[in-house]
Amino acid sequence: MLKLQVQHILLEAGTDEAGRGCLAGPVVAAAVILPLNFKNALLNDSKKLTEKQRELLRSIIEKEAISFAVAFVYQEEIDQINILRASITAMHRAIEKLKKQPEFIAVDGNKFVPYKDIPHQTVIKGDGKYLNIAAASILAKTYRDDYMRKIANDFPYYDWENNKGYPTKKHRIAIRKHGSCLHHRMTFKLLPEQLKLEL
Repeated sequence: MLKLQVQHILLEAGTDEAGRGCLAGPVVAAAVILPLNFKNALLNDSKKLTEKQRELLRSIIEKEAISFAVAFVYQEEIDQINILRASITAMHRAIEKLKKQPEFIAVDGNKFVPYKDIPHQTVIKGDGKYLNIAAASILAKTYRDDYMRKIANDFPYYDWENNKGYPTKKHRIAIRKHGSCLHHRMTFKLLPEQLKLEL
């Protein structure tokens, strides 16, 4: 069973992102404040759960959380500011959208930029240690997956309904055959053989 949160004095939000390593689509972050009596034995890092389990947990989190919010940073902005800054920007926007502002932020990973003057702590693999970060990972992942399934209807050959924009063999074969589209991150290495031009 994961611990509820990092500290036990201040009102704490957990935050996490999904889609950082994808070739296409947005990076999506969520922020979640759970009640102090929240318990769930199934809740864990979204990557360790099935799609069905994630969907079940999403409805529980949305129903029981004190506050939750999700924010998207799309590929155009990712290309402008880089993926690390885009991930942190998405987390900041999710925190900003919370109906109740936290007094402390628990962040998955090891990099973060302070949000306003709210104290924070980064936690490597935090989505497998704390319920509030795990809850944020579930929301970020499920909202992003929904979006990728939706845009897959317009670009069926990339197989986004299955790979969600990650660099699978089928995705890269489709890029080689059909080229990139408006949803691709142009600053990412879309094909392994992409090389800088020799001047």
